[in-house]
Amino acid sequence: MSYNGSGTFQINTSGQPVVTGTIISSTAFNSLTADLATGLSTAITKDGQTATTVRIPFAQGISSTLATDSTSTGTGSIITAGGVGIAKALYVGTTANVAGAVTLQSTLAVGGVATFSITPIFSALTASSAVATDASKNLVSVTNTGTGNNVLATSPTITTPTISTITSAAATDLTLKSAGTTAITVNTNQALGVGSSPSFGTSGQVLTSAGTAAAPTWSTPLSSVQIQPISASVSANALTISASALTLDFRSTTLGSGTVTTVSGTPANLVISSGSTLGTVSAQQSRIIVIALKNASTIELAAVNISGGTNLDETTLISTTAEGGAGAADSANVVYSTTARTSLPFRVVGYIESTQATAGTWATAPSTIQGYGGQALAAMSSLGYSQTWLDVTTVSPGPRALGTTYYNTTGKPIFVSIRGISPAGSTNGISFSINGIAMAYSAQVSSNAVATFGIVPPSGSYVAAANGCTLNTWAELR
Repeated sequence: MSYNGSGTFQINTSGQPVVTGTIISSTAFNSLTADLATGLSTAITKDGQTATTVRIPFAQGISSTLATDSTSTGTGSIITAGGVGIAKALYVGTTANVAGAVTLQSTLAVGGVATFSITPIFSALTASSAVATDASKNLVSVTNTGTGNNVLATSPTITTPTISTITSAAATDLTLKSAGTTAITVNTNQALGVGSSPSFGTSGQVLTSAGTAAAPTWSTPLSSVQIQPISASVSANALTISASALTLDFRSTTLGSGTVTTVSGTPANLVISSGSTLGTVSAQQSRIIVIALKNASTIELAAVNISGGTNLDETTLISTTAEGGAGAADSANVVYSTTARTSLPFRVVGYIESTQATAGTWATAPSTIQGYGGQALAAMSSLGYSQTWLDVTTVSPGPRALGTTYYNTTGKPIFVSIRGISPAGSTNGISFSINGIAMAYSAQVSSNAVATFGIVPPSGSYVAAANGCTLNTWAELR
C-alpha cells in the first residue's frame, strides 16, 4: 500500500528503509519501484490522463485560470457528465447559461434583473388564470371573469362590463342596468352614487338634482291640479311669507325665446316689516300676491298688492324693490322682495288676504292663504285682474284721437270708456266700433256731454269717430 488512507504516501516494502551496510538486492529494489509505480498511478495527472475512482474532497476549493465563458456542457472550467451537487451558495459572476430545466427545492433570490429568453412555467399556478401577489408577495392565480385585456388604473377602455354593485364611479357615458330592467344611460361628467346605489325615483317623477357629490334626487312634476305650498303669519306687527319646497318652470330671460328652465328649492322667507303697508287701506280687506322669482338657480319670494295693477301674467320679466326692513314698503304698484332684483322670470304661487285695523300694522292673521294651482287664481287672466284705469287721452299708451283705429295688444280684455262734447242742442254722439261692430252711446242735450264704452277682446281693434263731437276724456282699464 503506497498511501495510508489519509493521503500520506508510505514506503512499506521489505528492505526499506535501507541503512548503512544494506546489501543491494534486486528483489528489494524491484519491490520499491513497484510500490512507487502504484503510488504514482493512484495520483491525479494534470494532463487529464487519469480518471478518479471516488469523489475527491477539496478542502480549499478549486481555482481555475481559464478565462473563457462556458457556452455549452463541453466548455468552461468544470465539465461533468453527471450532476453537480452544491451544499453551499452558488455565485455566478456573469451570465449563467442553463440549457435544460432548473428545479428549485427552496427560495430563489434574485438581486438583479432576471431575463428569460423563453417563457418560464410556474407549475404551482393555475393555467389560463390571471396572476397576482398575495400578502407574502408570492405569485398566486386569481379567477378571471369576462374576456379581453387586463384593466389598469388610468383611462381603461371597458366594453359592456357586468357590475353587480357600484360604490363610486365617474363616467361620461355610463349605462346602468339592474337584472330584468331596462338600461338607463347616464351622460354626465359628474360623480354618480357616492357611497350608495343611485336613486331611480318612481313612476311619474322627474330628475330635479344631479349634484356633483351626491346621488340624484327626483320629485313629482307640477301639474294643473297641484297647489303650491305657501304660508303666512304675523308677529311683532310684521308679516312673514314663506313657501315649502317648490319645483317650478320659468320662462327664459330672453322674451324672444321659448326655452323653459326648471328650478327646485325652498326659498327664504320674505318679511314685510312693521309699518310697510304695501298700499293696503286700514280696516279694508287686501289681497297680497305671492311671487316666486328665478334668481339664477335659486327661488326667491316677492309680494305685491293686487290693487296696484301690476302685470302678473308671467309672459314678461319683473323687477323688484328691496323691502328694506324699515317699514317703508308702501306702494301698491311696486313689487317688493328681500333684495332688489332686475328683469327676472317669475311665477305667481299664491295670495294672502287679510284685514288689518291699521294699515302696516300686521297684527291680524290672514283670513285666506291660497296657493296657486287648479282653479285658484285662474281669474287672474280675466278683466280687472292685474289692470288699472289709465287716462290715455294725452299720455301713454296714448295719446288717443278720434278716427284712429287702435288694437288691444295686452293679451287680456280691456275696458274702454270715452267721453265727448257735442254741439249745443245737438243729440250727436261719438260712434264707437269694436272689431267693426258699432257700440251704443248716450247723449245729454242739456250738458252737451256724450259717452260710449265697450270691452275690447285680446288683439281686437277699436275706433271712435267724432260724428260732429269733440273728444273730452279717453280712459282704459288695462
